[in-house]
Amino acid sequence: MNKPLIILTGPTAAGKTKLSIALAKAINGEIISADSMQVYKHMDIGSAKIQPEEMQGVRHYLVDILEPTQDFNIVLFQKYAGQAITEIYEKGKIPIIVGGTGFYIQSVLYQIDFQESDEDTALRAELEQLAQEKGVAHLHNMLKKCDPKAAQEIHANNVKRVIRAIEFYRQTGRKISEHNEIEREKKSAYDSRYFVLTDKRERLYENIDKRVDLMIEEGLVDEVKRLMDMGCKRDSTAMQGLGYKEIISYLAGEITLEDAVYIIKRDTRHFAKRQLTWFRRERDVIWIEKDKFAYDDEKMLNYIKKMSTDVLR
Repeated sequence: MNKPLIILTGPTAAGKTKLSIALAKAINGEIISADSMQVYKHMDIGSAKIQPEEMQGVRHYLVDILEPTQDFNIVLFQKYAGQAITEIYEKGKIPIIVGGTGFYIQSVLYQIDFQESDEDTALRAELEQLAQEKGVAHLHNMLKKCDPKAAQEIHANNVKRVIRAIEFYRQTGRKISEHNEIEREKKSAYDSRYFVLTDKRERLYENIDKRVDLMIEEGLVDEVKRLMDMGCKRDSTAMQGLGYKEIISYLAGEITLEDAVYIIKRDTRHFAKRQLTWFRRERDVIWIEKDKFAYDDEKMLNYIKKMSTDVLR
């Protein structure tokens, strides 16, 4: 029998954090964060990072493990998450993956192989140079020509993933979107339950706007200033996160703070929409639509437990 694994995901600002803590306490679980920004120390406000007092004694993995000057990617996530899962099983507990990065979750669930092509540093340097000289849109157009489906799935601003997809095509002659489709067809390596928490679109967007306003109130601008003072470069992986790159543009005098806030809200709403599109494509997903549970956390928790009974036996 495969070992149990619970996934609780959903779009940004859906309320995953609160429900995940209640779930972990109810099923003797520990949480693995599937978030590309919460891995970084000193990046609390812009990543809406869970704070120690919110954890209620529940152990969290992959939070505050890297300096913001370090790179983080899906291969590292897969490795660290795998190590965390092993550690949780050794304690006799249940691993719960919580976060909104669908591809990260998929990489663990189906143990996707990312090692098929060797890294070509010369090609990568050439593509990075192109991005700097001609802009991210130019690079994204290159991807559209060789792999339209990947271009549809990967946002132009996600330069690392755009480069990786072009690299894969140049090295193997195959489209990374097709490779990922094949990997996606693999059976889950775990006895898993995959829950997606969501809300009505207007409520979700309202929560996003409120969250961004709160980030500004709590000192997002000062947080970004501190990170830049620590040596974080504008093009570093950590600074590509939503909220960070826009504030950098403001600090550089390229846009007003009002414009930065507007862009963060708009792009976060677009991000939530893309997250939902991703989750709709996934197999064996159990949707938790908050309005259908009358926004009652206990009802949602009981539903998750009921749907996971055979996994948790």
